[in-house]
Amino acid sequence: MAGGHSHDHHHGHGQGHSHDHGHHHHAPTSFGRAFAIGIALNTVYVIVEAGYGLAIGSMALLADAGHNLSDILGLIIAWTGATLAKRAPSKRFTFGLRGSSILAALANAILLLVAVGLIASEAIQRIFYPAPVAGGTIIIVAAIGIVVNGATAMLFARGRKGDINIRGAYLHMAADAAVSAGVVIAGALILWTGATWIDPVTSLVIGLVILLSTWELLIGAVKMSLAAVPEHIDTDEVEADLAALDGVAHVHHLHIWNMSTTETAMTVHLVMPAGHPGDDFLHAAQHRLEEKYQIGHSTIQIERGDGGGCDDGECG
Repeated sequence: MAGGHSHDHHHGHGQGHSHDHGHHHHAPTSFGRAFAIGIALNTVYVIVEAGYGLAIGSMALLADAGHNLSDILGLIIAWTGATLAKRAPSKRFTFGLRGSSILAALANAILLLVAVGLIASEAIQRIFYPAPVAGGTIIIVAAIGIVVNGATAMLFARGRKGDINIRGAYLHMAADAAVSAGVVIAGALILWTGATWIDPVTSLVIGLVILLSTWELLIGAVKMSLAAVPEHIDTDEVEADLAALDGVAHVHHLHIWNMSTTETAMTVHLVMPAGHPGDDFLHAAQHRLEEKYQIGHSTIQIERGDGGGCDDGECG
């Protein structure tokens, strides 16, 4: 049987394949400039924040500087993943290194959870062992942090919905802007009331907010790493659409998964006892999958007969 590729490659080896590598509905592919600017801004800010923290003996600023440092590492991880995902396929890695972006998102989520743990540990310790806080200096330095982290987050805002790896970078910076805002509020309340317990309690609340947003990122990255069907795709609906195609008697071996944080792949066997379809059928099928489900890499195998050969429980 024959097959058709969107790159006009044709095969005749007893099966039909349709690979679509055309238009993909995902975030912009390059955020290199955003990563570079974000890393540079935050590195300078960490140095300034840690310096002031040491100068005035503020554990709040030192803890926030440590959290900012973890965010710089997070940006580096996300950038590395995004860069590796663009590597060309090789004989060993036939899909290239697209999965690197999934690993980067997973690592970023874990790093955020570790940062939340460190914030919570420091906050709890300071509740029991309060220390004098220079509220005015904390407010000024933390306010700068809001601007730096907020501006960095906005660099990734446009890609956060289409790429979980970019969303990880966005959440890192947005969370850090929230931490800085919390520090500013805590500093103002401490100046007003003199109650030093306000600072660690505020940190715990911020940590909880970060935890809730990070949990979604973590679960999404784990599902992608386990080749789960993307959330926006209904497998039964895809199967029904394929079964409704002219001449298709049966659909089986349907697999849908994320190749990367922005690309979806699918393989399926279609039983067509009426005869062999032409390239137009294959191209029309892959075009429908691309337009309706954003499945950009589809492989369709055509089988002759009644489909009785599927004995692995996947015939549905």
